[in-house]
This record gives sequence, structure tokens and C-alpha cells, in this order.
Amino acid sequence: MRLGFPRLLTAVYIVCMATIAEGADPGLKKGEPNRLIHAKSPYLLQHAYNPVDWYPWGEEAFEKARKEKKMILLSVGYSTCHWCHVMERESFEDKKLAAFLNKHFVSIKLDREERPDVDKVYMTSYQAMFGQGGGWPLNMFLTPDLKPFFGGTYFPPQDQGQRPGFMTVLMRLSELWSEDQAGIMAKTNDIHQKLSEHLTELQKLNPDAVFSEELLKGLPEKFLSGADQVNGGWGRQQKFPQPSHLRFLLRGEGAGRDFAVKTCRKMMEGGIHDQIGGGFHRYTVDPVWLVPHFEKMLYDQAQLLDVYVEAWQVTNDMQFRETAVAIADYVLEKLTHKEGGFFGAQDAQSEGKEGKYWCWTEEELKALLSDAEFMVARNWFGFTAAGNFIDHSDPQPLRNQNVLFRADPKAQLGAAQKKVLAAVTGKMKRARSKRVPPSTDDKILASWNGLMIGSMARAGRILEEPRYLQAARKAHAFVVAKLWDPASKTLSHRWRENHVDRSQQSESYLYFLRASRLLYEATLDPGYLRLAVDLANKARDLFYDEGNGGFFDGEQRDDLVFRLKDDYDSALPTPSSVARLEYAVLAEITGSEEFRAVAEKSLRSVAQILKERPTQLAGSLTALEFMVGKPARIVIVGGSRREEFLKVCWSGARHNLLVIGTEGPVSEFTGKLEEKVPGETTVYYCIGQTCRLPETDPAVLAEWLKEDRATGSEAPDRKTIIPPAPSPE
Repeated sequence: MRLGFPRLLTAVYIVCMATIAEGADPGLKKGEPNRLIHAKSPYLLQHAYNPVDWYPWGEEAFEKARKEKKMILLSVGYSTCHWCHVMERESFEDKKLAAFLNKHFVSIKLDREERPDVDKVYMTSYQAMFGQGGGWPLNMFLTPDLKPFFGGTYFPPQDQGQRPGFMTVLMRLSELWSEDQAGIMAKTNDIHQKLSEHLTELQKLNPDAVFSEELLKGLPEKFLSGADQVNGGWGRQQKFPQPSHLRFLLRGEGAGRDFAVKTCRKMMEGGIHDQIGGGFHRYTVDPVWLVPHFEKMLYDQAQLLDVYVEAWQVTNDMQFRETAVAIADYVLEKLTHKEGGFFGAQDAQSEGKEGKYWCWTEEELKALLSDAEFMVARNWFGFTAAGNFIDHSDPQPLRNQNVLFRADPKAQLGAAQKKVLAAVTGKMKRARSKRVPPSTDDKILASWNGLMIGSMARAGRILEEPRYLQAARKAHAFVVAKLWDPASKTLSHRWRENHVDRSQQSESYLYFLRASRLLYEATLDPGYLRLAVDLANKARDLFYDEGNGGFFDGEQRDDLVFRLKDDYDSALPTPSSVARLEYAVLAEITGSEEFRAVAEKSLRSVAQILKERPTQLAGSLTALEFMVGKPARIVIVGGSRREEFLKVCWSGARHNLLVIGTEGPVSEFTGKLEEKVPGETTVYYCIGQTCRLPETDPAVLAEWLKEDRATGSEAPDRKTIIPPAPSPE
């Protein structure tokens, strides 16, 4: 939907050639901090010495706007955002522009990562008003009652042809506001009403909606219709990893899986992958995965760790395993708090220069490496004297910079060359560690920690790397200690420097629910399952749409002009898509029909979208697969060999297969299963309420799983299925 826009505001797009009067500067004195100095958000603190009189999002700013009848500039971004840095340098550090803002607007800075619900409201408004995709920085102009009437993303400081500069926009909006404030308010209210009605209609549940296995037919072809068959991935200009797409395709077969494997390989070989330190940058500005924006986000590392673990499982290609290990090791080295939580991101810039920490000149490498090492490195990483990267947004860019990549992916190194390459990467990593590092966004978000904890737990089990499972458990304990209130059973969103932001975000509850459930399956510690159930119950109370299914992004609040339910996976899976799978899984584990009803209604709410535009809901497709399939359960009962059985359960690709114990809030049926021999660990392989004969030998279980993977079935062999013995009344 694209909404009509007030005609009187279209003049903003006409270049205004008015000159800017010098005037008095009502901004802050040079070197004096503004009120953002008291914030805890690293992004807000980056702007604490701007001459702009910034307010954080909150009642103080809202009251000032209402009292003084001023427009609000809401500027949304995050600490590692490249174009946010550019716009700050060009506009928000400009004294004349700041003086104009301070006189005519109430200026609010918002960290989108701290308040994703607010960010989503205004990004959705921007997209509806202008029919464009959006991005950050997001600069929205609001009436004093917080309703948006104009906006944009990055604005250049000065006019560029027919594109107005930021000062031009501010001057024209100020003029229009002073001339016809009542008219703008009326038009804005009309836009708000139309958008609210449209969203309400979109979120209604079709009573005839159903989901079935039919929705899964022909999906690989739909995912491949817009794919880049040469370079992998999707997109012809920029390239984003799309982990939800990749994981879904890796779980399938044929052309879809082959394409996902190709994409994983191309990304692994490209500049988006940190060839020296491990981990992945945010995205590339080209279609060949070469030149990235260099920020490294925790949520990308979490999702791509899942992807590369899965790629290794389905191909047995050791390069994918090595890439997964490098991601996890990077997170433990650079993004981990000493007490266990995971930080949000590493910046793209150091010393004010995009990519400076990550790139190399040929001269640097000549000085660092021996002649033999230099030749191996040049052939392997493809660097040149001219370089392959320059930051065109920088008025004084660095020259001859090289983003490292696999120059010849088909090259095979002999043992001697591999030894030289290992020495090269070791030297380069040590040399890079002596550079001024990029800043780290060290806030700890319950949501992103949930993603990484779940991925670390999976990686620890599947890769048989106990340190990753230990790190997952330690981070989980950190989040519980800092952000979980057991009395009210509420989960706060952000912790930083002993300060807690208590906003309630559905992504925090649902991502952390997933982490708790995966840790339960990885350890069979019933405490994790109890917490998962508590989170599911509270998330349902706070965010679930009882009438239409699905989960709202945030709780009902006065500072949200409308409540949103987002169904489309993007850089992050939507809370609703995570909920569809997690409530279905919990229903299988606990036997809760309430959880099953939540999962099914939430899936029915997007049945039509799954039919028409399935590629936009990859996470929900995974939930659909689980619900229409027949999930199997391996129940491990008692004894001293539990760890041996857990290793077997987690080996190999495992879809729609749950690993559970008999303690905690498990289903009544599961809780009645007993040891075959007192004191010996026993496993039951079950579907529904029928199970194989109980087994005490891990090797036999391994053989069952191997047979089922070979036949494409995870159902127990029906020739040996027996119902468990009835328990006495």
C-alpha cells in the first residue's frame, strides 16, 4: 500500500535555493555535551557531543513538542551504521544546521536496537508513505502527537541536482509548519487513519484460512526464480546473506539445496567473510560478495553459524566446518563479555575510516611477510597495488586498500603451501591486532543473545566442541541473572554497564525462548525447559493477538501510535515466525494443547501469504514443515550414559527430531517412560504415543538414525513399533 501524501508537502522535493542566514547559534557550546551524555546506548553516546540539542525517546521530548507546538525530528539508527556516521559528520556536527534544528524542531535520537518496536512503526510508515524499501539512518518528521508526516533515510548536507539537501528540507518544512500547522495536522491525521485501517485489515485472520502440505510444493523453484545462479544469493547490485532462505533450502534436496550450498561457498570465498579473523560483515555493495560494509553484527554471526553448521552436515565439506568454527571463535574472542553475555556488534570504522582495520595495502604486506609468504598470500587473497576498495563517501578516503578474498577458489594447496598460508594468516592476524580496533557496541540484548546462545548450543553439539556449549550456557546464565525477573516472569530487553532497559519486546521473549529450548535439548537440564515454558506463557500474555493469531512486536504503550505484527523475515527472523515453530515444538515436548493452538492459529494467519509469497516467510515455512510432518522424539531416560546418547542424537542432519528427557514439564506420556534396566540409560524413539522397543546401546540408536536419514524418513520402523506399557492407575 502506498498512501497519498499531503500536496502542500511535495514542495519539499523542489530544490530551494534560499541562503542560510548566519544568526545566533542557540546550540551547545563547543565541547559541551548534550543530554544524550546520560544515555546508555552506544549509538546515542556517539551523538552526545553534537551541537544538536538531542533528546532521547521519551516523555520529556514529547512534552516539549506539545508545549511549544513544534515538529519532532526523529532520527533512528544504530552504532555501527555506515550512513549514520556519514550523516552525523556532514549534518549533525554542522553548527548552522544544528542551530536551525534547535530553534524550529524538537530533535530525538533513537537506537533502533533498543526500541525495535518504535523503529518498526516509523519504518513501516515511511514505506507506506513513499513506496520505498527504507534503511538507516531513518529521519522522520512527526507532529507533536508522534504521528509521521514526512521523512527520508540519508539526506546529503546540500542540494544535489533535483535532490534536496537536509538543510533545504528543514527550511521548507519549517516554513510549511508556520504557514499551515492546522492543515498539516489534519492531513497527517488522515494518513494515520488510513494506515491504521490498512494495517488492521492486513492483520485480520481469514476464518477460512488453512495450512497444509500443499503449501510446500514447488518451493525450491520459487526461491530460485530471483536468484543469482552465477554468484549465489539474491540481488543484482547489493548482496545480503539471507540466512533464513539458506537454512530452509539446505533442509531440502535437489536444485534448492545445491543453490544454497553454492551461495554458502561464494560467501565463504568473498570479501564479506573476514578471511583473517573469522565472522561475516553485514553485506556487500556489489553482486560478487567482494566489497562489504564492514560492520559485524551479532545476529548475522548467530544465523550464519547455523547456516554453515548445516552446510557442513549436508555436504561433509570441511571448509564449511572451518568457517563455522571461525565464526564461533570470532564471537568468543571479540563479542563476549567477561561474565558471559554477547555484545551487539563491531563497527565498520576505526579512526574515522571505513574498513581501515580490515583492509590491507600491498606495501603493508610486503613489509610484513617474507618473499615466499608474500607470493602465497597474493595468489590466495588476490590483493594488488591499486587495491579493490575506496570509500567514496569519505572526503579524504584511504587509497590502495584491499579487501581480502579467495582469488582462485579452485586452487589446491600442497602440504608445504598450507603451512606457509597458516603462517601468513597468523602474522596478519597478529599485525591487525596492533591496529586501532573498531568500536564495539557492548550493549547486551536479550533477543540477539537468544539467537547466538541457540546457535552456540547447536554448534557445540553438532561440531562436538564442548567450549561452544559451555559458552552458550554461560551467556544464558548471564541474561537470566541480569534481565529475567522470576517474580513477575518478565524479560527486559537490554543490559549495559549495570543498567537495564525494561522495555518489553516480543523478539526478546521469543528468541530467548528458542535459546532455552535448544539448550534443553542439548543438555536435558529441565531448568531450561521450565524457563522456555515461562517465556512462552508470558509472551502469549503480552504480545499474542488472540483474535487473529501472530505476535505483536511490542507491548501496548502510549508512545506507539499503532501496534505492528511483522510477518516478513529480513535480516532478523520476525518474532511471529519464531513463535510459530517454538510453540509447535513446545506443544510436542510438553503436550500443551494451548501452545499447539497458538502455533496453528499463528500459522493460519499467514496461510494466504505462504501461498502467494512464500519466499518472504522462510522461517514460517520451517514451522509449516514441522507441523504438517510427524516429528519424532528421542526420549532419554536416566542412567549414566546420557552424554553418549546425546552425542549420537545430535550427530548428522536432524530435522523434525526432538531430544527430550523425562524430568520437568514434559508431556504426561513422556514422563511415564521408564528405564528398561534399573540404573541403565534407556532411549525410546517415538512418534505420537508409539515407540520402538526401548534400547540401552548408543550404537543401536546411531544405526536407527543412519537408516532413517538414508531413507529420508525420521519415523520409527513400523515393524518394531510398540505402544509403551500402560502405567498403573
